[in-house]
Order: sequence, then C-alpha cells, then structure tokens
Amino acid sequence: MAYDQLKLDNQVCFRLYTAARLIVQSYQPYLSPLGITYTQYLTMMILWEKSPLKISEISSRLKLQSNTVTPLVKRLEALGFIKRTKGREDGRETIVSLTSKGRALEKEASGVPSCLADTLHACDLSDDTFTGVIPYLDDIITKLSGS
Repeated sequence: MAYDQLKLDNQVCFRLYTAARLIVQSYQPYLSPLGITYTQYLTMMILWEKSPLKISEISSRLKLQSNTVTPLVKRLEALGFIKRTKGREDGRETIVSLTSKGRALEKEASGVPSCLADTLHACDLSDDTFTGVIPYLDDIITKLSGS
C-alpha cells in the first residue's frame, strides 16, 4: 500500500462508526417489542423531556436536518405516539406533542437503559468505559457541529 494513512486500521472515524453501529444494534432487542427504532427512541426521549417542541428544536437536539426528522416524526405520528400541529404564529412551523400513548411508552421504555447496561456488562464493559468517554465525545460533537 502506497499510503499508510489510508489503512482502515489507522482510521479513528472507522472505530467510532463501528462502535456506534454496534451499540445501536444492541438496542434493537429492547426497542423492537416497543415497536420503535433507535432514532425514534432518541426522538421520544427528547419529547419525554419536553413536549411540545418544534421540529427545528428536535432537529437541533438530534444534530439532524429537519428534512431527516420530518419523516421520522411522521412515522411516530402514524404509530400514535405523537401528534403534529401547525405553529400558531408561523404556519410553516410544525409543533410536535406527545399523545397519551406516547406518554405511556415512556414507562414501557424506562427499563431500556438498564437492559442495555446489562448487555454491555455481559461483554465485560463497565459503566465507566462509557461514561468516561462522554466528555470527549461531547467535545467532538460540539466542535464539529459548531454548537
């Protein structure tokens, strides 16, 4: 190989991508019974913290474009977990609110973090392994996203 910097084993981003993909995959056995995907779970967590929210606020929290979040929200609405309404002051804005079914889902999902922790412990990964990297990942996210 002519360029050592092109070796996959030398790529930090590949490790981040692979770790993230495998962690998200680890959530699936716990989210499937709830009928939601990982990205839908993240969206619901934001709404459990505060509802109603504008699509733009959800997009900002998820670090995703609104054209990515809108179909996600539409699917959650079709599942009955949220409802969408137009903004009163600006009809172009979409406001997202939890339904009673969406609020009930919070209780059902409350065990997901501990289930995932059990999965990680079974792989001999400690809580410190994950909580220790949070500040570093937050720094990367903040610097690369500009917020």
